[in-house]
Amino acid sequence: MPRIVPVLDLSRFEQGASERRTFLADLRSASRDIGFFYLAGHGISWAEISEVLTASRRFFALAEANKLAIEMVKSPQFRGYTRAGGELTKGKADWREQLDIGVERQPIAQGPGIPAWTRLQGPNQWPAALPELKPALLAWQAKATAVAIRLLKAFALSLDQAEDAFDPIYREQPNHRMKIVRYPGREATGDDQGVGAHKDGGFLTLLLQDDNKGLQVDYDGSWVDVDPIPGTLVVNIGELLELASNGYLRATVHRVVTPAAGIERISVPFFFSARLDATIPLLSLSEDLAAQARGPASDPDNPLFRDVGTNVLKSRLRSHPDVARRHYVDLLEPESRAG
Repeated sequence: MPRIVPVLDLSRFEQGASERRTFLADLRSASRDIGFFYLAGHGISWAEISEVLTASRRFFALAEANKLAIEMVKSPQFRGYTRAGGELTKGKADWREQLDIGVERQPIAQGPGIPAWTRLQGPNQWPAALPELKPALLAWQAKATAVAIRLLKAFALSLDQAEDAFDPIYREQPNHRMKIVRYPGREATGDDQGVGAHKDGGFLTLLLQDDNKGLQVDYDGSWVDVDPIPGTLVVNIGELLELASNGYLRATVHRVVTPAAGIERISVPFFFSARLDATIPLLSLSEDLAAQARGPASDPDNPLFRDVGTNVLKSRLRSHPDVARRHYVDLLEPESRAG
């Protein structure tokens, strides 16, 4: 059976005009047809990949008390550790433990008239028992950011836009976020939902997987495995590119199935997005591309907004109700405040 999720080599983007044109055509096709692809030629070495996976395993091997010392519920920025079953997708528990980190910035002073999403800016929480984790993850964040920016420029060109079309809405203060994630084996979970079916909300996601499978993408109503290919990153389209392209590019539903008993899976997703204060523009597509744009798909129970900060906060509040009740009770409906 032919591979449904293609492999694209990012180095082709810098190999001359002819090779660049074919790469952009392949990028546009993969992003429109399935919304997922493997990325080779990204310039991140195997040693750097191994370093972040090793650091992730060391964190999850810490005693539970050391991890709970930086539990996410302590952070209004939704940063920190979440136990397996502690995050929800469509109201159902995801069986993974994880550490969320974002961009290290100073909190924004609060007061009357300040938008609620400004509370999302601030520091990360780091484990005192593993000081080497912070430099390892911040280094990975920087490497992934550089790859994401190269890809975003390629996406702009693939849509017949200027290479810097997206620069004004992410330049200087992009709102990227990453996780390190451990999926325990089936014997240690409530069911097979590692992560429930969902779309990602940013521009694009770069995912590093270890050797164990579990990621699946919805392709024409069937679940297709996106099994690991060593040295590659998995890329998928986020809802901001769907909005900007009026649905020419579409964010794709995906999920993670819990590993078999006795197996754990480590992954490192990196979510590259626009500034929190940005508004996503509607690109002026060529007549040919515009005719193929289907409009953004918006779930009535989970609508999309062009205001980035509003979108991000909405997603975080739904996924982490314990953090919402601790730090955002003023935004919750009365029936949600007591949990």
